[in-house]
Amino acid sequence: MVIDLSGKKGLVVGIANAQSIAWGCAQAFQAAGAELALTWLNDKARPHVEPLAQALNAALMLPLDVQQPGQLEAVFEAITQRWGRLDFVLHSIAFAPGADLHGRVVDSSAEGFAQAMDVSCHSLLRMARLAEPLMADGGCLLTMSYQGADEVIANYGVMGPVKAALEASVRYLATELGQRGIRVNAVSPGPLATRAASGIAHFDALLQDSAARAPLRRLVTQQEIGELCSFLVSDLARAITGDTLYIDAGMHILG
Repeated sequence: MVIDLSGKKGLVVGIANAQSIAWGCAQAFQAAGAELALTWLNDKARPHVEPLAQALNAALMLPLDVQQPGQLEAVFEAITQRWGRLDFVLHSIAFAPGADLHGRVVDSSAEGFAQAMDVSCHSLLRMARLAEPLMADGGCLLTMSYQGADEVIANYGVMGPVKAALEASVRYLATELGQRGIRVNAVSPGPLATRAASGIAHFDALLQDSAARAPLRRLVTQQEIGELCSFLVSDLARAITGDTLYIDAGMHILG
């Protein structure tokens, strides 16, 4: 069956450049017929994101730093004014201060842990709250996790507990919003060479190990992640919610 997102309106948060997972997803959404609103983090990111948004004929292109008061509300107000509804949201943002990311979890600062949790996890809850009234006929929320939520991954540090909280939040959101026909899922890709991932110590070694050990003996691609996400926001996945779906060439089964 062909994935058809014609007529659907979606918000994609987390594109930093053409290597971003969110960019691969945005391309897949648009190719399937969806109309998109895209965001960039700040003025430094805008020159990298705006041409990508224009290439997809995005209906809305907006700044969004979830740590800046009022910016998230402004994005949803613009969507309300433009469309009056929303069918799906892709939440693909994560951040931890370098000192907390590169150190031991036991040594993480309260401030750094809170910031990582706010940007990487609680922002999904805030998006869900703002999206809910725009999804009167149901919808889908997606977020990006990683295998470090379930097991200890060397050098993943404080992001492990944060991603675990994100996956738990997905389950609670799915339960609370399900009666309104709103589905919530996490996607857990294998490692990719993105700008965000480059902040993890010894990340090149992790890429090499995954490509060598994964059952399919390769890394997953942006396109493959985008295709899975297109399926998940489509009506073909209308009975899938509250789950974490792995797309990592089978790496997660090895433990």
